[in-house]
Amino acid sequence: MKSEERRELVLDAATQVFGESGYQGATTDAVARAAGVSQPYVVRMFGTKEALFLAVVQRALDKLLAAFRVELAAGDDPAECLGRAYVGLLADRGLLLSLMHAFALGTHPEIGALARRGMLEVYRMIREEAGLDADQAGGFLAHGMLINTVIAMRLGEADDPLASELLATVLSPESGRLAGLDETRLSS
Repeated sequence: MKSEERRELVLDAATQVFGESGYQGATTDAVARAAGVSQPYVVRMFGTKEALFLAVVQRALDKLLAAFRVELAAGDDPAECLGRAYVGLLADRGLLLSLMHAFALGTHPEIGALARRGMLEVYRMIREEAGLDADQAGGFLAHGMLINTVIAMRLGEADDPLASELLATVLSPESGRLAGLDETRLSS
């Protein structure tokens, strides 16, 4: 395997590990196990857990923006295009959850700085390239964060009619399936 392919393999594994465990809970050993490589190899490749997390977050931001741009180029209604792109990203739970973990670390000198730059880059893209006004862009981001929150909480596993109602309110059946949620919980 080429070194770039192995780097992508480690980043894929790290995205899932950080998404599930958060920055504080994840270890380079857990990433190495998930990637099927040694922990010293992960450290040699990235140096520190912080550097690895920063690479995961930057890659997630890049994928998010790329998905938005692909949909915008292929569609007509910008808000619908952005929504389709976002729903497509729900299949990679670790990607969106890693971003959420980064956003929650706003006081961290390096991670917080990248999260702020990334959020502003996404907002700028939505405003300037997609052409949404400030209210539409804010609404889109707020709804996306709500979707991330219910996905992160695994709200679909709650045996409560209000959980089902909330899921049905924020997720379409299509986006729920992509997020791995039981369709019956979305419709009941």
